[in-house]
Amino acid sequence: MLSLSFFSNNMASKTFRVAKIIFKRSQPYFCPVINGRSYSTAITSGDNEPSFLDSVQIYFNKAAKISGVSEKTLSHIKAPDCSLQVTFPIEVDDDKVEILTGYRVHHSRHLLPVKGGIRFSPGVDEQEVAALAALMTYKCAIVDVPFGGAKGGISIDPKKFTLAQLERITRRYTVELCQKAFIGPGVDVPAPDMGTGAREMAWIMDTFRQFHPNDVNSIGCVTGKPISLGGVRGRNEATGLGVYYGVREFLSYPVVQKATGLSEKIEGKRIVIQGFGKVGYWAAKFFEKNGAKIIGIGEKDCGAYNPNGINIEDLFTYLVKAGTFQGAPNVDIIDDTLKILELDCDILIPAALERQINLGNATKINAKIIGEAANGPITPAANDILIEKGIIILPDLLLNAGGVTVSYFEWLKNLSHMRFGRMTKKWDELGKSKLVELVENNAGRQLTESERKSIVQGAEERDLVYSGLEDTMVAACQETKSTAASKNIDFRTAAFVNAIQKIANVYEGSGIMFMT
Repeated sequence: MLSLSFFSNNMASKTFRVAKIIFKRSQPYFCPVINGRSYSTAITSGDNEPSFLDSVQIYFNKAAKISGVSEKTLSHIKAPDCSLQVTFPIEVDDDKVEILTGYRVHHSRHLLPVKGGIRFSPGVDEQEVAALAALMTYKCAIVDVPFGGAKGGISIDPKKFTLAQLERITRRYTVELCQKAFIGPGVDVPAPDMGTGAREMAWIMDTFRQFHPNDVNSIGCVTGKPISLGGVRGRNEATGLGVYYGVREFLSYPVVQKATGLSEKIEGKRIVIQGFGKVGYWAAKFFEKNGAKIIGIGEKDCGAYNPNGINIEDLFTYLVKAGTFQGAPNVDIIDDTLKILELDCDILIPAALERQINLGNATKINAKIIGEAANGPITPAANDILIEKGIIILPDLLLNAGGVTVSYFEWLKNLSHMRFGRMTKKWDELGKSKLVELVENNAGRQLTESERKSIVQGAEERDLVYSGLEDTMVAACQETKSTAASKNIDFRTAAFVNAIQKIANVYEGSGIMFMT
């Protein structure tokens, strides 16, 4: 392990900043026993279950044993390549300075650039960021997005800062990334995560461009940007839409239908969603649009329940105005928000934080399918309990990969400097028009204007993004199902096996493992 620290004066605030870069190689993990099961982990949390980082390692180790990949390559894949920790000051009042800590972890640079979100949350620490970076590595591999995995964040509660302060924090963090070469369209391309959005991505891009004014591709240093600044249509809803596509695809498999007793149709399915942010809201919208009944939604302070189905847009509008579900019409309020997870339903979508389903509530889950829209919502011990109960788990590293998939599309758009569909839309419409005329002449009937428009209209950018996302998710789900069937394993382990094998092919095929 090599640790490098950088110190410099900050005359404006009369304080200092510290940046620590740590390059890591493989590390040993020991195996404690929890409730009679052996788990490969280094640190456990206070509730006697593995931490988020260790949970990821546990799932990895289980798949690694049956992956057919050599131990040498596995140890290289598992260990994060590089970790950056920075501290910097922010003036919160005229006479008060707060020292903030930010992180960026490159888990695997087998492919460049690395990709992963930036979150602003009080819970951000190096372990959480490292776990999320590892998931990003495996997630990108599963959906065949040619990125390595990364993640970053700042340990703050964004609600406690003004808009001006948040901008200064974001820009200062970006300066640190620029100075340490932890950002760039060919190096590391961040994206939004918890507590951040298009606004923060625009600040990051603008700051990066000030450091690289002559880089024609600098707009591609970050994704999730506003459309006017190089973003791609469909990015906001991408993760939620990917969740919908994934659940829909798995419902079409006879093996899932047999295990759950559910039909392949989304229509009529009773769905509960924990979390009503960007992911949960859009997942709910797409499920509702296609005929499902959203009977329960959980937020930070309480949950909303209606067995006949919740009107998603009405409840969301109320939440935006009131800041809570309390007092919302046409729903029953569940004061203990975690009880939402225990509602009887067909499909449960945890779309909030990690480790929400654990030893404390795993036996109380009453869903037939759990679709992990959040990162790491189920602990390893709970995962085993749910599988023993016969519940189908659609894993996070597959199901919520819609965000990074569409981020990949945005990055490609930025590097090509052209909107998707710009060169082909009118040509497609002309060809379709000629075909329609031929059909009309032979059929002896003219189409109505609305019929003609629906057939002839060329694909807009959002249409192409949706199509690419759907194709990507369907292919990844089919690969996961195939591996699960051939090895007689659960879908999570199958997804990890696929990811490990794809990453190993890059390492071994390129000769990275043999470099000194």
